[in-house]
Amino acid sequence: MSVTIDLSNKTALVMGVANARSLGWAIAEQLLLAGCRVGFSYQGERLQGELEKLTKDHPNTWIQQADATVEEDLTALFARVKQEFGELDYLVHSIAFAPRTAMEGRFLDTTTEDWNTALNVSAYTLVACARHAEPLLREGSSIVSLTYHASQQVVPKYNVMGVAKAALEAATRYLAADFGEREIRVNTISAGPMRTIAARSIPGFGGLYDKGARNAAFGRNATSEEVGKLALFLLSDLGSGITGQTVYVDAGLSIMTVKE
Repeated sequence: MSVTIDLSNKTALVMGVANARSLGWAIAEQLLLAGCRVGFSYQGERLQGELEKLTKDHPNTWIQQADATVEEDLTALFARVKQEFGELDYLVHSIAFAPRTAMEGRFLDTTTEDWNTALNVSAYTLVACARHAEPLLREGSSIVSLTYHASQQVVPKYNVMGVAKAALEAATRYLAADFGEREIRVNTISAGPMRTIAARSIPGFGGLYDKGARNAAFGRNATSEEVGKLALFLLSDLGSGITGQTVYVDAGLSIMTVKE
């Protein structure tokens, strides 16, 4: 028996969509298919046109520029959420960045500036966004972010981003504890290698992607659609009782001994 998820009375804010290949967009597509009203934030004017194209055929959407590291931008963004929705059911954090220089050499040579940038953008912004969202979140609502297995094992050239993802996963657990009394769930999705715009910044990603497919239990990499479906499950009431977790959707890559 199939289960139809009806989110026509729900609202979501999806942060960090860059283009059609973004995992944030894969999640948003599933929310929109279920009837959810969705607001989007993007960073910088260069991304505005792309997001306008993605959302033009979806009447229950709106977009706003916001740099998640800038307090004034977050204040304005969540004021827009209140204006458009009144209350918020779902928050999707799809934000990560590290300077390319931090991913080209040795982890040992990470500078203070690159460390602070990576952890601020990729991990602390989840905390900042959750704090701004708190007054708007209904009881039983849900927050989802995106992580990667390099938080647990060394992935060549992922460097400080692996540390940032580990911080994101720890922040997920602490936020889940803070929100627990209101049964607001906070989880993060660990996707396998994905051909996103962010992946282009990882030196040698093509080889990493191919190796992932060879080594995964399924003999392939997971798809962005599968990430979106897992997020839909975790965000909706189907995911009630799950909080503070790092949930894998990687076609079984993380359970396998890596071969060449």
